[in-house]
Amino acid sequence: MQPESPLVSVVVPTFNEEERLPETLSRIRKAFEAFPDLAYELIVCDNNSTDSTAAVAESADCKVVFEPINQISRARNRGASVASGRWLLFIDADSWPSAELIGDMIPLLTGSNYIGCGSTVRVVDGPRWFKVVLESKNWSMRTFKWCLGAFILCRRDAFSEIGGFSGEHYLFEELDFVKRLKALGAKRRQKFVILHKHPFSTSGRKGKAYGIGSWLKFALRLTFFHRKAVRDKAFAEKWYEVDR
Repeated sequence: MQPESPLVSVVVPTFNEEERLPETLSRIRKAFEAFPDLAYELIVCDNNSTDSTAAVAESADCKVVFEPINQISRARNRGASVASGRWLLFIDADSWPSAELIGDMIPLLTGSNYIGCGSTVRVVDGPRWFKVVLESKNWSMRTFKWCLGAFILCRRDAFSEIGGFSGEHYLFEELDFVKRLKALGAKRRQKFVILHKHPFSTSGRKGKAYGIGSWLKFALRLTFFHRKAVRDKAFAEKWYEVDR
């Protein structure tokens, strides 16, 4: 059941995730239910799916909303628009936290010292090279206080104040979001931290879908044409073509 006054609203953006979503939602619930006093709600944003994603989410007793335009920023913002919690936790449909990670997060939810957090990552499947590449970023995340969009916690009022995720970004929208969130945190004297003792888990399916050659081309374009590439809708559309 969705609580009337949740402390945390978990927002899961989805696109054609009918097969993977039940396990993801189950894992998220299991992690939260290790802490019976932590009230939370699960919100699934169906980002214009062509399968039964919405029906699957409804059958799992989630709050379900629809976003007709395929863009991860829009999906996250739409999910946040119906959230009731004082905190928003964005988790991707192919990712999940452990109970230990939720336990690490709980101290941030009380008091006024923190504006949000991210987490380091653990890749659970897919090709070995993809796991190495993605997990190699954990040091950088901890050092420079940035994170992947698959696990981001922030205060709901802070989310509203910075205007949510950028509608101009089709890729790496989380970097822009965290940058603006940290800037607001500096003004409020609130910290943005990276949890690292218990990384969140994610699928390596994108590595399997595209291969190392495609990823190298992708990385080169982002390196030399970053500002244009992250705003290029056509360039980003491949992320909606992954075999689910």
